[in-house]
Amino acid sequence: MATILAVETSCDETSVAIVKNRNILSNIVASQIDIHSQYGGVVPEVASRQHLETINPLITQALSEANLAWPEIEAIAATVAPGLLGALLVGVTAAKTLAMVHNKPFLGVHHLEGHIYASYLNDPTLEPPFLCLLVSGGHTILIKVEDCGKYEMLGTTLDDAAGEAFDKVARLLKLGYPGGPIIDKIAQNGDSSAFKLPEGRISLPEGGFHPYNSSFSGLKTAMLRLVQKLEPEGELPVADLAASFQETVGRSLAKKTIKCALDYGLKTIVVGGGVAANSGLRKQLSQMAEKHKLTVHFPPLKLCTDNAAMIAAAAEDHFNRGHVSLLSLGVQSRLPITQVMTLYK
Repeated sequence: MATILAVETSCDETSVAIVKNRNILSNIVASQIDIHSQYGGVVPEVASRQHLETINPLITQALSEANLAWPEIEAIAATVAPGLLGALLVGVTAAKTLAMVHNKPFLGVHHLEGHIYASYLNDPTLEPPFLCLLVSGGHTILIKVEDCGKYEMLGTTLDDAAGEAFDKVARLLKLGYPGGPIIDKIAQNGDSSAFKLPEGRISLPEGGFHPYNSSFSGLKTAMLRLVQKLEPEGELPVADLAASFQETVGRSLAKKTIKCALDYGLKTIVVGGGVAANSGLRKQLSQMAEKHKLTVHFPPLKLCTDNAAMIAAAAEDHFNRGHVSLLSLGVQSRLPITQVMTLYK
């Protein structure tokens, strides 16, 4: 049981949190959505500049909300991979500086491991082994979680991640950025059975289809052709298109996740990442899991998107096991989750 202050700046949210024994003492998030929405996506240089302006006030605020002083913080953590290099550097530099000034251990945390630990914050009794469906703007992965730092990738996407597909379809429908929440909201008023769309399957060289890998390029193309067909006929049925698209993505992910869990004998499924907030995915996966007597853990909506509390939770588990990082540890734009233990000495 340790008190961890963590910093998360891997993309466009600046966040600082303090966690102890999987309990959130403070979790401050400064979003940049309004800034980047005018560009239709995240601009790395702008994100880094915003992190620089925001990080110090957030550290002060996190300590204040937790009613703690520096002597009560036992270790300091930061996301070191994967992410935007400039953005990561802001958080890691701040965390390392604090670690040196206050003579605290430093832990570099893998961003995707943080998303897994978001569900630990919601249910501190959660224990491996379990299957994690990690779905975000940059990743769509099925991970067998065996223990802290011990992961096996069972499936991935061969093109766009689910969140990226939502953003691109939202642009196609002229709905704005970020696409996931907007499509989810508009889909509530649409007919999800209005249009039949392809789920996307990955062929194997020996024949048949990969049971756990995903593909969204065909679905995006189908949406494009459908829009091109409907536009000359008049006003687009945007709500029906959004609902049909969301239904297809949710069904595809849910079917692959359930099959993977059953094939590997895993009774528990954990969902993490920004797309874990999607109501269509939550509904489809919950219904399918119930049929097969499987348990599904969804983090609260505020812990689905990037936040430092999940980074602190992962760091706490590593710290309790004696894992710490060297101050010379650098940031990386890419790092497979199977290589998490390379971050610790």
